[in-house]
Amino acid sequence: MILQYAVIPIDPDSRDEAIEALTELGEQSRAESGVVDYRVTSDVDDEHTVRIVEQYEDEEAVEAHMTSDHFGTFQERLPSFAGGDVELYKYEVSDSTQLM
Repeated sequence: MILQYAVIPIDPDSRDEAIEALTELGEQSRAESGVVDYRVTSDVDDEHTVRIVEQYEDEEAVEAHMTSDHFGTFQERLPSFAGGDVELYKYEVSDSTQLM
């Protein structure tokens, strides 16, 4: 399983545009084959930070997502509402346990 975690700072003047683009990205990404889960969240401590938690079955699913048309469209729109540098982290997970 592969997890990716993104942190996107949002320009306060472009928040509505960002939420629209991120909502579309989340909906379309969850419909992709090989995507276990894809969640776009607003940080409760900083309303101008969005965090994305992505879970994929394998590397092929990651590659399919990263080269999808809707992700390309999102990437094109991102500079118009990003309020700083985007951070993206990738984790390869061999096992998980549900604790609660």
